[in-house]
Amino acid sequence: MLRQLHIEDYALIDRLEIEFHSGLNLLTGETGSGKSIVVDAVGLLLGDKGSSDLIRSGADRARIVGVFCSDTAVPRPSRKSANGGRTGVSKHASADSTRRWAQIPMLLEESGIDLAEGEDLILQREILPAGRSRVFLNNRPATVGLLKILAPCLGEVHGQNEQQELFEARAQLEVLDRYGNLPDIVHEVGRRFDNWKELCKKVGQLQLERQEWTRQQDLWQFQKREIEQAAIVEGEEERWEEEKRLLSHAERIQSRLASSYDLLYDAPNSAVASMGAAQRQLQEISSFDSGLQPLAETLESAKTTVEDLALSVRDRLARLEASPGRLEEVENRLAQLDRLKRKYAASLSEILNYWKQLCQRLEQMEAGEDMLQKLEEQVNAAARKYESAAAALSSKRAQAAQGLKRSVQKELEALAMAGTVFEARLVHATAEADWRSSGVDSVEFLLSPNPGEPLRPLARIASGGEISRIMLALETVIAAQPEAGLPDHALVFDEVDV
Repeated sequence: MLRQLHIEDYALIDRLEIEFHSGLNLLTGETGSGKSIVVDAVGLLLGDKGSSDLIRSGADRARIVGVFCSDTAVPRPSRKSANGGRTGVSKHASADSTRRWAQIPMLLEESGIDLAEGEDLILQREILPAGRSRVFLNNRPATVGLLKILAPCLGEVHGQNEQQELFEARAQLEVLDRYGNLPDIVHEVGRRFDNWKELCKKVGQLQLERQEWTRQQDLWQFQKREIEQAAIVEGEEERWEEEKRLLSHAERIQSRLASSYDLLYDAPNSAVASMGAAQRQLQEISSFDSGLQPLAETLESAKTTVEDLALSVRDRLARLEASPGRLEEVENRLAQLDRLKRKYAASLSEILNYWKQLCQRLEQMEAGEDMLQKLEEQVNAAARKYESAAAALSSKRAQAAQGLKRSVQKELEALAMAGTVFEARLVHATAEADWRSSGVDSVEFLLSPNPGEPLRPLARIASGGEISRIMLALETVIAAQPEAGLPDHALVFDEVDV
């Protein structure tokens, strides 16, 4: 709870000290006495936007200090934001709200601020010229951003502008769920809605893919057959190119190979014949010089090597045949491969990979019908689960609406609105298109301020003062719920006319 508030050089206030106590605290006074200024000062401690216009004339800064008890406080599902709107808690966040105060020491520690167990939290905000702000938490420098993070655990301000959001159906549904303590059920409905929606998305995507694939099916089947008929083998293009080079120069190669064979072996003065003659002469005189024997043996070995080389040249020559027919066959194959490469704007390796993709797509098309059927079955099952949870939530909301009606009317009597009839009217959507993560319900708060008058929506009948009192009544009955756990949460109401 907010225990103490110090305001200095803020708007019309020179210096003001206020101490608050548990329960209801009232600030009363005539119009223009500064009550709303005090409320706005609390808003600054909760992260609202400041302005240099708020500095009292003649002062160099405005200073607001708030002392909050460190007892566990529970955040509200919404509060006034820095831009004047209401910052809502997501549909899944309400269940986590009771743990937020326990996170405050950790958040403060990240900013270098220690908060011991049981220690008060002192928030200080200074407004400087040019709209600049300085923030201190327990006398340590901090930021407005940190105030906004801590604010939901500390309190909320309800001015008349913020209370206009109560006219919105979304805000009214949140109030009803808070009263009925339904966050767990709402969360489960949201989870089932998300699951159903995701499955619907998958079905839609698969249907679009199948439509596109159906349009492409004939083309893909033709391309698959064309590539298969080409019978591409990995690396064959290089082999065909090499054979083409050989066949294109076959006569020249044959001539050179034949000449080489003659020079090496077949001619009278071939290398083999010359080496043989030299070897015999060395062998003949080696008896006179023993050092010549190794030379003769080396020459014999070299002669054997040259003979082997000559035989290899002869074999190569025998295998080579200048065949115009074979050359034409090779060139036709290369031309076929080249046409494929130009058509698909890809290499042969890439064309083979594309063929694999085509095979996969066509297989998926065959299996797609079964997959689509299974997904549609999952969608139907998810829809039934959602409808079941949403129906349970609707039943709980209907009970909560009756209880809220009785409780609010009782509180309004205590706020000088005796005879006022309040009703939370639920409407259940039946069309699938109207399903939401919050369920199938919409709620509208209706009011009849005087006996005999018909019930009308708040936005069309309630004055600003009446809205303030209705908001006070709503927060009172919600806080009174056993599960609410809100005894230390600061609720600030502006312009509650009673």
